[in-house]
Amino acid sequence: MTTVEEVYAELLGRAPENKMEPRLAPLFRAMDVLGEPNKAFPIVHITGTNGKTSTARMIEAGLRAHGLRTGRYTSPHLSRVTERISVDGAPVPDATFVRIWNEIAPYIGIVDSELTAAGQPRLTYFECVTILGFAIFADEPVDVAVIEVGLGGITDATNVGDGVVSVVTPISLDHTDLLGDTTEDIAREKAGIIKRGGFLVSAAQPADAAQVLLEKAREVGAEYRFEGVEFGVESRTLAVGGQLVTIQGLAGRYEDLTVPLHGAHQAENAAVAVAALEAFLGGGERELDPDVLREGFATVTSPGRLEVVKTSPTIVVDAAHNPGGISVSAQALLEAFDFSRLVVVLGVLREKDAEEILRTLQEEFREQQVEYVFSQSASPRAIPADELAEIALDLGFDEDAVHTEPKLDEAIAYAVERADEVGDYAGGVLVTGSITVVGEARILLGKEVD
Repeated sequence: MTTVEEVYAELLGRAPENKMEPRLAPLFRAMDVLGEPNKAFPIVHITGTNGKTSTARMIEAGLRAHGLRTGRYTSPHLSRVTERISVDGAPVPDATFVRIWNEIAPYIGIVDSELTAAGQPRLTYFECVTILGFAIFADEPVDVAVIEVGLGGITDATNVGDGVVSVVTPISLDHTDLLGDTTEDIAREKAGIIKRGGFLVSAAQPADAAQVLLEKAREVGAEYRFEGVEFGVESRTLAVGGQLVTIQGLAGRYEDLTVPLHGAHQAENAAVAVAALEAFLGGGERELDPDVLREGFATVTSPGRLEVVKTSPTIVVDAAHNPGGISVSAQALLEAFDFSRLVVVLGVLREKDAEEILRTLQEEFREQQVEYVFSQSASPRAIPADELAEIALDLGFDEDAVHTEPKLDEAIAYAVERADEVGDYAGGVLVTGSITVVGEARILLGKEVD
């Protein structure tokens, strides 16, 4: 194959991303035939329900500021599949992506043949991209990889890597059909990334989830530190383009760190990232150089996370796709922007709890003048716009504030027109509800992912 698009087509021909197989044996087999690239570098492994990618980017920025060459593996992507595999802060070059895929394809074929002979599905899209990520990081090589799980933890494809530090961002209800109906059940799945002799860094969690993580860490002899107990956000103030945050870490106190992202949740993600950096670089016992940390955090970006992509009127895109994410994003939007009229363009995927997402928006924006444009992405998993509107009306949304436009470009155009009517830059547009909607919106609005 000669292009990323050709490789991507091959990957898409496999089981789709939302059809992840709860298995690890084929991944270990792939690692074995490839010479164990999963053991070529130390790993910071990240799971959780919300905030994984932003936290991964903060950790990556801190590691790079300390002179380390990094790999970062996150999912899903917004625009191009190469975003998932970043080397030293940038998406892997197309030539490298294609070259390494061509090199590992025969070995992928070996594992596929063995699976087929055993009557099992061949390696899935996500499994293959994960294998490719490990192979690229080993080939570069990187000094450390920051690896985000795809789903859950214990049987996630990324769990062929042993995290020196395991990071758990806030846990809430999502993927309940696969992970369980309670935060305790979900935490049990995510606790699977905590490795023997490792180091657990956890965000503040619901009590039942925290107990599961604590018990798992004790079981495998891992050190553990929890936000709100050993570390956390001491203070935060709004600043242009983000916020200034003072964090009490595991070994030091770090004043006035610039976090160029919006919302209290991003300050908390920053605290988790600081603790993870302290754990990785000094076993949690050595203070980081505040100036180096400050330099690293000032460079952080998180595309698609309360990202301003246009002004006049202001268009913000946010990839929140579950009730917990929608809640914190709505609160952050209200804190950071003073819109006299907000127009929300919403598209949701079928496997998500659309009713609860809408109920959350209704509650968070109850005191604001908000209009809704229901739309959908090109994904076959997208809930039809008309169906979303029906759910909203059943929940008591104001009929005059509900508009339906299945085509996303026309939905955004309508929202911009409505926001523009108030003048004086007082109107705003929020595009949210799914990563596919946000990814398509960014492309329509001419944004690239760094």
